[in-house]
Parts: sequence; structure tokens; C-alpha cells
Amino acid sequence: MQILLAQPRGFCAGVTRAIDIVDRALARHGAPVYVFHEIVHNQWVVNDLRSRGAVFVDSLRLVPPGAHVVFSAHGVSADVETQARAFFLHTVDATCPLVSKVHQQAQRFERLGYTLLMIGHAGHQEVRGTMGRVRGSMHLISQESDVAALNLPSDVRIAYVTQTTLSLEDTRDVIAALKQRFPFIVGPDVNDICYATQNRQVAVRALAAQVDIVLVVGARNSSNSNRLREVAARAGVPAHLVQEASEIQPDWLGKNDRVGVTSGASTPELLVQQVVQALQASHAGPVVQLPGVRENVMFRMPAEVADETA
Repeated sequence: MQILLAQPRGFCAGVTRAIDIVDRALARHGAPVYVFHEIVHNQWVVNDLRSRGAVFVDSLRLVPPGAHVVFSAHGVSADVETQARAFFLHTVDATCPLVSKVHQQAQRFERLGYTLLMIGHAGHQEVRGTMGRVRGSMHLISQESDVAALNLPSDVRIAYVTQTTLSLEDTRDVIAALKQRFPFIVGPDVNDICYATQNRQVAVRALAAQVDIVLVVGARNSSNSNRLREVAARAGVPAHLVQEASEIQPDWLGKNDRVGVTSGASTPELLVQQVVQALQASHAGPVVQLPGVRENVMFRMPAEVADETA
């Protein structure tokens, strides 16, 4: 068996920043530090931070007044921020700057008088946060067929924004359908969604062309990990999402297979290496790191946890 590793894979700059923010808040204030929702969608990361004093909550009513709270990388609505102030909470915003950019795009379009559309998955925390950043209503589109169902006149001024972790192919199809129905619609180019989403999907497509099977290491509630599995499957190879090495099924693998491995943007490299070790334990063979984009993106820390000497 030969194991091929995609490049890039794993943590993006927004995830690294969010985890570092919780680490710094714990170091500065001590436990407990509360985190509104999972900081990123990976249970290993959540459990590791929980073991060091992070307390994850889905309601700010569970946070004692005056406590320190970190907002997750997916972003929050304006109402959540208002509620945090009303409860006298000390907040640190770990929203990925690329998600914050989408918030700003939506707010700008609203100020200019556009009717707003959100391309994304219903119920996802990033989608709820973005739609809660504008004062007016926002129409959610999850797939191409939703475009025809929009009850909007063709001459209305329309703008769209997108969830950052979508499949690039699906997003292109939805945007194309929108432009066909609303020729004067405005919004960001699909390549402007998120550098990490684009890089990982391009890498897994290249990986799938060289292997017999693809394993994507990531959480089942991770949107970007699920999209990586879909991209690989669309390339014509069997593709499976595994949260950890123990989920690999022996009947997926042949002893002479070329196995591709990648991971979602919220997956620690430790879990990838455990998958590689499990594969080698059952079918010994070489591990090949494929060439790909080398990411050197870094985002500024919030002032509340910034290193004053930096």
C-alpha cells in the first residue's frame, strides 16, 4: 500500500487563531473561560481545551455575569453580542477574519439598498451568525434548485454573500443560476470565498486523480471536511470521512491500494498521523507527501489577548 498525503491539509489560519485565542484567555484569566459554541468543529480540539478549563456553552444564560467568553470561529449574530453586554460578560471575538469579511460585505450591500441572499447550509453556525448581522431579512439558498423558488421580482436589486466552507463547484452552479435569473445581481467571486477552502478542495481533487480511495480526516459536523469528501467522490473514487483512525473499515482497503489522505481545516495533524500509522500497521508501505500550496497566512490577534511585547 502507498499512502499519499494532500498538501495543504488540516488547520487553516482562522482555526489556528481561534484555538490560540482560547489558550491565551486561559493563560491570562485562568479557568474557567467560557466558549460560545464549539470553538471549531472538531471534538478532539474541544475535549483538549475542555481538559484545560474551557467550558463550552450553547446559551449565554449559562455563563455567570462578569465571566470571560470567547465567540467561536464561525461568528455570532449582533443579537448575541447585545446579550453578552446585557449580561456584563467580558468577550473575545475569535470569528475568523474571512467570516468577518462576509459580515461586512452583507452589511455594505444592505446599506446600499440591496435585497440580500445568503448561499449556505441551513442551521450552520456561520450562516446563522452572518444572517444575524443585518437588520433586514435575508433569503437563504442551499442549492441550485432553491433559485427558482425565490419569490422575488426579476427587476429587484439583489446581492449575495456565501458561507466560507462550501463546495466551490456547488457555489459556482448556484451563482450561475442566480445570474441567469437575475442578470444584474452582485456579489463576491467564488474564488473570494476562503483561501483555505479553495486550496484544500483543489488539493483533494488532485489527490483523487492519483489514488484508489480517499480518506478525509475530520468531524462529521465539519462543513469543510464534508465538502472535501464530496469533492473526492465527484472525482470518481470512493471517499470516506473518518473522525479518527478507529473508524477505518478494513473492507475499504486493498493491500496494493494507493490511499489518499487529507483533513479538514479544523482537524489537528495528530489525527492525520494516527490514521497514517493505522494504515501502515495493516498494510505496510511508503508515505508520500504530495506537492501543493504552502500557506503562510497569519491573522492578527484581538486586542483582549494580544501579546503586548509583539
